[in-house]
Amino acid sequence: MIGYAQLWAASPGDWAAAGVAWRGLDAPVTRRRSGLAERAATLRTGWSGGAATRAGGRLDGLRAELGTILPALVETDQVLAEFAGRLRVAKARLAEAVALADRTGVAVDRHGGLRAVPPTWRGPESGVLPAGIGARPAPAGGAGGGVGSPAAVAQVAAALREALALADVADREAAGRLAELTGAARTGWVQRPPPGRPADDATPAAVRTWWNGLTPAQRRWLVLHEPARIGPRDGVPAAARDQANRLLLAGHREVLLAERRAVSASGSGGRSGLRRIDRALATLDGLAGRLAATTGPRPYLLGLDPRGDGRAIVALGNPDRARRVLTYVPGMTSDLADVPGELGRAARVQDRCTALAPGEETAAVLWLDYDAPDFLPEASSPAQARDAGPGLHRFQEGLRATHDGPPARQTVLGHSYGSLVVGSAARDHGLAADALAFVGSPGVGVDRAGALGLPPGQVWSSTAGDDVIRLVEPPRDLAGRAVLATSPLASAASLLRPDDHQLWFGHDPSDPGFGGRTFPSGRGGHTGYWEPDNPALDGMARIVLGR
Repeated sequence: MIGYAQLWAASPGDWAAAGVAWRGLDAPVTRRRSGLAERAATLRTGWSGGAATRAGGRLDGLRAELGTILPALVETDQVLAEFAGRLRVAKARLAEAVALADRTGVAVDRHGGLRAVPPTWRGPESGVLPAGIGARPAPAGGAGGGVGSPAAVAQVAAALREALALADVADREAAGRLAELTGAARTGWVQRPPPGRPADDATPAAVRTWWNGLTPAQRRWLVLHEPARIGPRDGVPAAARDQANRLLLAGHREVLLAERRAVSASGSGGRSGLRRIDRALATLDGLAGRLAATTGPRPYLLGLDPRGDGRAIVALGNPDRARRVLTYVPGMTSDLADVPGELGRAARVQDRCTALAPGEETAAVLWLDYDAPDFLPEASSPAQARDAGPGLHRFQEGLRATHDGPPARQTVLGHSYGSLVVGSAARDHGLAADALAFVGSPGVGVDRAGALGLPPGQVWSSTAGDDVIRLVEPPRDLAGRAVLATSPLASAASLLRPDDHQLWFGHDPSDPGFGGRTFPSGRGGHTGYWEPDNPALDGMARIVLGR
């Protein structure tokens, strides 16, 4: 059992740094694997016969053995990072318990022992009466609730026990997972699973049931040998998806580097081909750099598709373990190159959640698994939002299916065109969410909050007073305005036009007539909702926390 002094002295940052160090070993392992592949290729060009075949096979075997280590390195990092996160929460709970003790006249010694401390009279200017003067007698049994009372001691004791129990559970779980990894190093990292995989249309719950029936070694085999199947699969836990997608990211980068070498050597494709490859590499490197961050909650890569504009799903913190989970859907022009910036917005909401509730664990997910409009003509159509609906629905169902312990409070936030994606998914497919929030919305595809499948009291919206999105009128109104513009009555007609709060994709969700709830925003235009001094940031965090 972790004790008071042990938890007080514990350093979550040291555990997180240890995880980063383990994760950093993947670079030298990958380089060694690449070196073996190059040597094997050189060997085959200048040596033939039985001995050459056996030597090449041995090199291939060594390369495969090194490959089995890569998911285990990431897994070790995950275990240590998650332990660090839960330790931070336990320490925050401990600090809250000590603060409660200070407020209620209870002293806490260095071993966690408690004793009542009656208030001390410091003179009339202190506003505190001398002990015994004006005090009300405690009820029979000594269970009074005043400063230094037995009830106050009991309350502090309960808070301390809760913090220590949380740390103890985290410690035992991390120790168990590390022991399993140590055992796997002796008995073998991977084992081929039995044949049969869930169908493509299997529900996330069915996928989770299948996954639970596998051994850890079988799961690692799937991550290593079938990352393209495991990485994007809703219903597979976040930790395994992250391992698989990091392998895919490294693989995509290797393909681009090989293509660049080929183009440079052949001269075909010219400078334009090299520029295209370099842009793609820069985009992947930007994502990899964000995933390698050594500060803040650990990133989990839950989805990656570099084709076209590119798509990605990235979580800050493990959503399978957090009690509060935010899914943020960005809007127009968002693509793979924008992931670091968009993830920064999700991080700001998460940071504000931590500031408001340090004793709660919150995960923030950037969901960019759709083809966001690139230009205004595309953004004027709901087609891409409709196409995104099934994917967002399945992702949220997957979060429910893979979550450990009691269900988390899940909030889905959409900005700009992303709010239409969220609204369309909720309307057409339903969303596993406890709250929906919209900022800078051009309409969410419905005219009333009740049409989104959640209680109207859990549908929130905010639009800044200087956000240009307020000027986006429905297409029919714009057409009528174009006709009136040629009329001598144009000015009078515009003055008589009623403000019906209709936007491009339906009734303004920030209007009380929509039937949902609103939260304030300061002036910051269409992208200022995440600025530190904007009350909208505080509002988003409180919605995520359920406050």
